[in-house]
Amino acid sequence: MRIVMWILQIPVAGFFVMAALGKFAGAEPSASTFEAIGLGDWFRVAVGVLEVAGAVALLVPRLAGVAGLALAGLMAGAVLTEAFVFRGGGVLLPLVLLVLCLLIAWGRWENTARLWSAVAGRAS
Repeated sequence: MRIVMWILQIPVAGFFVMAALGKFAGAEPSASTFEAIGLGDWFRVAVGVLEVAGAVALLVPRLAGVAGLALAGLMAGAVLTEAFVFRGGGVLLPLVLLVLCLLIAWGRWENTARLWSAVAGRAS
Protein backbone atom coordinates (compact mmCIF):
# COMPACT_ATOMS: atom_id res chain seq x y z
CA MET A 1 0.00 0.00 0.00
CA ARG A 2 2.89 2.38 0.75
CA ILE A 3 4.22 2.03 -2.79
CA VAL A 4 0.79 2.73 -4.25
CA MET A 5 0.51 5.86 -2.12
CA TRP A 6 3.91 7.12 -3.28
CA ILE A 7 2.98 6.41 -6.90
CA LEU A 8 -0.09 8.58 -6.33
CA GLN A 9 1.46 11.29 -4.15
CA ILE A 10 4.47 12.15 -6.33
CA PRO A 11 2.60 13.02 -9.55
CA VAL A 12 -0.17 14.83 -7.64
CA ALA A 13 2.48 16.92 -5.85
CA GLY A 14 4.15 17.62 -9.19
CA PHE A 15 0.87 18.75 -10.69
CA PHE A 16 0.22 21.17 -7.84
CA VAL A 17 3.73 22.65 -8.16
CA MET A 18 3.23 23.15 -11.90
CA ALA A 19 -0.18 24.72 -11.33
CA ALA A 20 1.30 27.06 -8.73
CA LEU A 21 4.09 28.14 -11.08
CA GLY A 22 1.46 29.15 -13.61
CA LYS A 23 -0.33 31.17 -10.96
CA PHE A 24 2.88 32.90 -9.86
CA ALA A 25 3.70 33.77 -13.47
CA GLY A 26 0.21 35.11 -14.10
CA ALA A 27 -0.20 32.70 -17.02
CA GLU A 28 -3.55 32.05 -18.60
CA PRO A 29 -6.06 30.80 -17.68
CA SER A 30 -5.08 31.56 -14.06
CA ALA A 31 -4.97 35.33 -14.40
CA SER A 32 -8.34 35.67 -16.12
CA THR A 33 -9.96 33.06 -13.87
CA PHE A 34 -9.14 34.89 -10.65
CA GLU A 35 -10.08 38.22 -12.23
CA ALA A 36 -13.45 36.76 -13.30
CA ILE A 37 -14.27 35.64 -9.77
CA GLY A 38 -13.43 39.11 -8.51
CA LEU A 39 -10.60 38.23 -6.14
CA GLY A 40 -7.66 39.45 -8.19
CA ASP A 41 -3.95 38.83 -8.06
CA TRP A 42 -3.55 38.52 -4.29
CA PHE A 43 -5.86 35.51 -4.17
CA ARG A 44 -4.21 33.89 -7.20
CA VAL A 45 -0.82 34.13 -5.48
CA ALA A 46 -2.29 32.91 -2.16
CA VAL A 47 -3.74 29.82 -3.87
CA GLY A 48 -0.35 29.23 -5.51
CA VAL A 49 1.36 29.37 -2.12
CA LEU A 50 -1.17 26.90 -0.70
CA GLU A 51 -0.61 24.59 -3.66
CA VAL A 52 3.18 24.61 -3.17
CA ALA A 53 2.86 24.07 0.58
CA GLY A 54 0.43 21.21 -0.01
CA ALA A 55 2.68 19.65 -2.65
CA VAL A 56 5.68 19.74 -0.31
CA ALA A 57 3.60 18.29 2.52
CA LEU A 58 2.42 15.46 0.24
CA LEU A 59 6.05 14.35 0.08
CA VAL A 60 6.43 14.22 3.88
CA PRO A 61 4.85 10.95 5.04
CA ARG A 62 3.74 12.32 8.41
CA LEU A 63 1.99 15.27 6.71
CA ALA A 64 0.70 13.60 3.55
CA GLY A 65 -2.77 12.79 4.90
CA VAL A 66 -3.34 16.29 6.20
CA ALA A 67 -2.01 17.70 2.92
CA GLY A 68 -4.44 15.48 1.03
CA LEU A 69 -7.33 16.84 3.09
CA ALA A 70 -6.19 20.45 2.68
CA LEU A 71 -5.67 20.12 -1.07
CA ALA A 72 -9.04 18.36 -1.36
CA GLY A 73 -10.61 21.42 0.25
CA LEU A 74 -8.80 23.66 -2.21
CA MET A 75 -10.01 21.51 -5.10
CA ALA A 76 -13.57 21.53 -3.74
CA GLY A 77 -13.43 25.31 -4.04
CA ALA A 78 -12.10 24.96 -7.59
CA VAL A 79 -14.88 22.54 -8.51
CA LEU A 80 -17.54 24.88 -7.12
CA THR A 81 -16.00 27.85 -8.91
CA GLU A 82 -15.89 26.01 -12.22
CA ALA A 83 -19.41 24.66 -11.78
CA PHE A 84 -21.15 27.84 -10.70
CA VAL A 85 -19.06 30.78 -11.88
CA PHE A 86 -17.94 29.31 -15.19
CA ARG A 87 -21.01 27.08 -15.64
CA GLY A 88 -19.20 23.76 -15.56
CA GLY A 89 -16.66 24.50 -18.28
CA GLY A 90 -13.57 23.02 -16.67
CA VAL A 91 -14.89 21.02 -13.74
CA LEU A 92 -13.32 17.66 -14.70
CA LEU A 93 -9.66 18.35 -13.80
CA PRO A 94 -10.30 19.81 -10.32
CA LEU A 95 -12.81 17.02 -9.67
CA VAL A 96 -10.23 14.35 -10.55
CA LEU A 97 -7.66 16.09 -8.34
CA LEU A 98 -10.22 16.29 -5.52
CA VAL A 99 -10.77 12.52 -5.71
CA LEU A 100 -7.02 11.81 -5.85
CA CYS A 101 -6.38 14.04 -2.82
CA LEU A 102 -9.14 12.27 -0.90
CA LEU A 103 -7.58 8.91 -1.81
CA ILE A 104 -4.25 10.14 -0.45
CA ALA A 105 -5.93 11.38 2.74
CA TRP A 106 -7.64 8.00 3.15
CA GLY A 107 -4.49 6.03 2.41
CA ARG A 108 -2.45 8.07 4.89
CA TRP A 109 -5.15 8.20 7.56
CA GLU A 110 -3.01 6.41 10.18
CA ASN A 111 -0.30 9.07 9.84
CA THR A 112 -2.92 11.79 10.22
CA ALA A 113 -4.33 10.13 13.35
CA ARG A 114 -0.84 9.84 14.87
CA LEU A 115 -0.10 13.46 14.04
CA TRP A 116 -3.39 14.55 15.60
CA SER A 117 -2.64 12.54 18.75
CA ALA A 118 0.81 14.12 19.03
CA VAL A 119 -0.55 17.63 18.57
CA ALA A 120 -3.53 17.07 20.87
CA GLY A 121 -1.27 15.53 23.52
CA ARG A 122 0.89 18.63 23.58
CA ALA A 123 -2.10 20.93 23.87
CA SER A 124 -3.32 19.24 27.05
